[in-house]
Order: sequence, then structure tokens, then C-alpha cells
Amino acid sequence: MERRTFMSTIAGGLLAAPVATEAQQSGKIHRIGFLSANPLAGNNSKNFLRGLRDLGYVEGRDFVTEYRSAEGHADRLPELAADLVRARVDVIVTGGTPATMAAKQATQTIPIVFAVAGLVVEKGIVRSLAQPGGNVTGQQFQAGHSKVLQLLKDAVPEVTRVVFLYDPDSLPAEALGTTLKLMHSAAQAQNVVLQPVAVSDPTGVPKAFAEFGRGTNGLVLQTTTVVLMTAKQICKLALQRRLPTSGHGRVFADAGCLMSYGENLDDMFRRAAAYVDKILKGAKPGDLPVEQPTKFELVINLQTAKALGLTIPQSVLLRADEVIQ
Repeated sequence: MERRTFMSTIAGGLLAAPVATEAQQSGKIHRIGFLSANPLAGNNSKNFLRGLRDLGYVEGRDFVTEYRSAEGHADRLPELAADLVRARVDVIVTGGTPATMAAKQATQTIPIVFAVAGLVVEKGIVRSLAQPGGNVTGQQFQAGHSKVLQLLKDAVPEVTRVVFLYDPDSLPAEALGTTLKLMHSAAQAQNVVLQPVAVSDPTGVPKAFAEFGRGTNGLVLQTTTVVLMTAKQICKLALQRRLPTSGHGRVFADAGCLMSYGENLDDMFRRAAAYVDKILKGAKPGDLPVEQPTKFELVINLQTAKALGLTIPQSVLLRADEVIQ
């Protein structure tokens, strides 16, 4: 089954970005910085470069890229962002909220495009979605963990006690409280008992699993740097515990969890190139509205379902955008 993805802008117009010509005519080679905390950022950068190629850019002729990755160590981001500023890049592309905040703190003049970030208004990254202001714009993902729980229950109706694995340092206290409240409400609506379990360090995953309550028969994963970088470990431990597991973002289904639901990040990084194109042609980041996804991607891993001895209802399989055989 093919993935069905589509993004719409608040104010529109990014898809119609013209083919690159200015750099070719002037002979200038732009320097593009790429900053991420995620050690799995390789595919993200490839999709961003694919987006630039689609717009007519040729790497080496029209631009060069300066890559900086914190490899899962978010505390390294400020220095890496400062390093990009010292490298005199023309624009910085970021992947994730921590990287975006580090870049914003490092410079108020170099344009910043976040390919994906969350709570960008609440965290002060932009003034508003329609009018970001300043030197930052991009695409905001939506926290769809309640939907992830609902889909897990649809796929495995016998699930009754679910752990929500989350990073307490990923959100401001008020936003985290709202997220947990929404998750408890969603669980109650599904007749599910929810147990939030915190993990704030990659080495703490086994300890977090040890905290799972008796009778736990389902697991939902928050999308944070810590959880993303330990996705394979989490999915492996979940399989050993025979826990049907779902996460927000297809990285979890690819890593061996039962299923995932969320934005198509490949497409979001590809589309970030349209922002960069406009900025290199003279547009101000603060004038480019922040995009939000309107279509999401449901991926089901049938290999994991088989290993768990589960039969996924046909009604759920028909809703999937992709099935991993």
C-alpha cells in the first residue's frame, strides 16, 4: 500500500516555488547548515536534499551543506549551533524542537527553517503561526498521542492496561500536564487504564520497563529525542515482553514496534527545501507562515504482529497507509 501524504500551508504558496536560477546566474554558492539532535537524522537530510534537487538546485554548484548532529546528546546543541554561526552559513535547517531552540539562541540574524518542531508558539520560537516574525519559520508537528492510543486499541481490542512512555524534560511543565491529562481522558474513553512512565535518559530505558505495572498489555511512545534514539531498544524490549506497541511517527514501526501513526517526516523535510529556496531568493523568514500537517500516516508492521501472535482486524489494515510485510 502506498503512503498518502499531503501538507497544506496556512497561507499557501510554498509548493509553487520557482526553479533555482539566482545562484546559477550569480555564481554564488550558498552555505546551508543542518542541525539535529537525532542520531537517525541521515534520512532527514537526504529528503531535504531531494527537495532542493526538485527545485533545481545542484549540490556543489549552487550550495554546500554543513552538517552538525548532537547524536542524541541535546546538551551539545548550543555549541553545534554556535559552530554553524561561525561557519557563516546563509541559512540553518533544524530537525526537532531542541535543535530549533538552540539555533534561535545562537543567532537572531541568520534565517532558521525548522523542518519539524513542536509547540513553536508556546516555546517562543515564533510569534504566531501565521506571522512568525524574527528570523525563524518552518513546519510544526502536532502531538497526536491520543490518536496513537485509539489506533492501538482498534488494532488490539484486548488491550486494557497501557503504559505511556514519555520524557518529562521534553515539554514545559504546563504543556506536559496538558498532554498527560489528554492521554488519561483518551484512555478512559477507550476503557483503558493508563500508566505514565518517565524516561529522561537513553540509559534509563530498562529501568523504565521495570516500572511497568502488573497486567500491562500495551505501550504507547511519545516522540522525543530520547525515545527516538532508543526506538530499536524499546521495540525489542516490548517484543520480549509481548507488548503491542505504537508510537507517534513511523520510525517506531520501522524499528520493529507493532504500529505507528503521525506526520510523514520524510515529506516534511523535503518540503523544508521550499522555505530555504524562498529565503535564498530574498524572502524574510518572519513573513513565511508556519505550516501544519493535515494528513497523517498509519503504518502497521505485520512481522511484529506475527511475532506477537496477533491478527490485525481487516478494518484497521484497510486504513493503513503502509503495511510492513
